[in-house]
Amino acid sequence: MLLLLAAMLVNCSSSGDKDDINTPQIPEVTNDVDFWLTKGDQSVLLKKQDIVLSFGTRPNNYPTIEIKEAETFQTVDGFGFTLTGGSAMVINELSPQTKADLLQELFGNGDDDITINYLRLSIGASDLDPEPYTYNDLENGQTDLNLEHFDLNADKSGVISLLKEILKINPSIKIMATPWSPPVWMKDNNSFKGGSLQTQYYETYANYFVKYIQEMKAEGITIDAITPQNEPLHPGNVPSLLMTATEQTNFIKNYLGPAFKAANINTKIVAYDHNCDNPEYPITVLNDADAKSFIDGAAFHLYAGDISALTTFHNAHPDKNVYFTEQYTASTGDFEGDLKWHLKNVIIGSMRNWSKTALEWNLANNISFGPHTDGGCTTCKGALTISSSENITRNVGYYIVAHASKFVPQGSTRIGSSISGDLQNVAFKTPDGKKVLIVENDGNTNQIFNIKINDEWIITALDAGSVGTYTWK
Repeated sequence: MLLLLAAMLVNCSSSGDKDDINTPQIPEVTNDVDFWLTKGDQSVLLKKQDIVLSFGTRPNNYPTIEIKEAETFQTVDGFGFTLTGGSAMVINELSPQTKADLLQELFGNGDDDITINYLRLSIGASDLDPEPYTYNDLENGQTDLNLEHFDLNADKSGVISLLKEILKINPSIKIMATPWSPPVWMKDNNSFKGGSLQTQYYETYANYFVKYIQEMKAEGITIDAITPQNEPLHPGNVPSLLMTATEQTNFIKNYLGPAFKAANINTKIVAYDHNCDNPEYPITVLNDADAKSFIDGAAFHLYAGDISALTTFHNAHPDKNVYFTEQYTASTGDFEGDLKWHLKNVIIGSMRNWSKTALEWNLANNISFGPHTDGGCTTCKGALTISSSENITRNVGYYIVAHASKFVPQGSTRIGSSISGDLQNVAFKTPDGKKVLIVENDGNTNQIFNIKINDEWIITALDAGSVGTYTWK
């Protein structure tokens, strides 16, 4: 660090003048760049650094990340988590003041807040609810083609009430919603686990989405986007549904899209919402011109495949948007390894591959990694662990998202930045003109490097496995 400080002072002095060659002048050193750091060993956690970073022009041999402001890519919708029913349950168990303080920290825009600006919801239960349910559960053998028994009541005291509190803090937060399963009476196996949607209920199920969006709107909650099915090729979860690309194409083209149009619903329809090992799925769906006319883009997870699949989809349909919507950190993982992998792939990787969002999975759970359904994920670790009405632990997922959400607001644009060795990075220009650079040192040694823009640079450093967010005007 002494070497770094000396190097920076030399760099800063390159612009200094001397009024008298016989009277050395100490140049005025001003800080040009704010630097927030998290270390893999957890000794520093999202802390603003006091070190002075000043732009200069003195040459050095350090690797350089060059910011290319003229190169512009996608506009960012946001960074965040899924607000599962289980998340809402444990957060609502906090004492009133602790809960209020936590929500402000998560969704506020103050100096001590991390400013989450995108949430994903389950339409009905996900596997991180105590029990599976939908908004139209009936006795065995009954049907409800007119959805007369549709009811949001199962979520009104949990997710919906919590969302109303969140919207008071951040009214502009964007929300995506996705079902884990339709009502079981619409399925060919009459079970929450697996099965397929019967074609005779496609129209009814499309109207189920319409009713959900309308009734959430009546609660004061605007759904910005939906996907027709979470992980449509994973029918082994509880709840879940198998929905092939052909089935999804038919459902969107002939039922869901027309239903939204008839009801004057502007909520975006986003295809797929599954792993990066099968970009052919959403490409196939959007290759149907009639289906494509209703679709905003495709959503991805990364439990299989490579993050470059997002670019594969983008190249096939460059007029459509890309979303990264889920990745969990496991109870068996370690902080440093998860910090590195998720920053490299979920935050930096998704953004460098055209995504408008980067979402980690569950916002919060209890010390037993619950609640979850019987058959749901038992090792999914929330960004927060809530162990009592006053006790909150901030886990690695919190810091993964915070290094982006705190600094990159909605409407920011990704701009060009070069990759240098192990210094994985992504850069943005915010709506007010600020530049933001997120850097993860993916190597095994400390790295001193330059951040260069407009023929000037600062010198900085990151330990192996550390993450830095740099901001400047």
